[in-house]
Amino acid sequence: MTHDAALAVASGLGFGLSLIVAIGAQNAFVLRQGLLRQHVLPVVAVCVVSDAVLIVAGIAGLGSLLDLAPWLVDVLRVAGAAFLLTYAGLAARRAWRPGAIDARADGSGAAALWPVVSTAVALTWLNPHVYLDTVVLLGSVAGTHGDERWWFGAGAVLGSIVWFTALGFGARLLQPVFARPSAWRVLDAVIAVVMVVIAATLLHGLGAR
Repeated sequence: MTHDAALAVASGLGFGLSLIVAIGAQNAFVLRQGLLRQHVLPVVAVCVVSDAVLIVAGIAGLGSLLDLAPWLVDVLRVAGAAFLLTYAGLAARRAWRPGAIDARADGSGAAALWPVVSTAVALTWLNPHVYLDTVVLLGSVAGTHGDERWWFGAGAVLGSIVWFTALGFGARLLQPVFARPSAWRVLDAVIAVVMVVIAATLLHGLGAR
């Protein structure tokens, strides 16, 4: 690897982390699954593979498709907001009624794999911001690196791997805190608020260009 390639990887790593290390619907879901120790690897894999596909698409120049079909962004906003509000309602129910929490870190009452994976997919692909961040913004920044743009993309993918792996599998370090039911109620309340706020921002941006 040349010096320029190494610099591009480092830049991509830093830029990628700056986009995904934030409180959001996807991160909140990965954190919760990590705390529950339920289907963590599949959830992390969905997030990482999705990021990789979107990053490659952005570097390949597919961001121009969003300019050709601006209505698609609005469709994603509505679908994403509807899903987030539904998930927020479920999280609020768990926070309001502790008995509704039917899954524990010991694995009892664990949720089935398919609903968990499908939720991870929806939280990723129904969020229009993920397209704007990766396909458009990251793709544009990668283009400034010329022939080294794919190294930049590799760095961004590495950032996604590092972050989601640390978030999902590192969450178990917080389990002593979440041994108390009250901690789960607070977490679910925060998740519900985050989901509602994100849904509101999606709907507020309808028609914006």
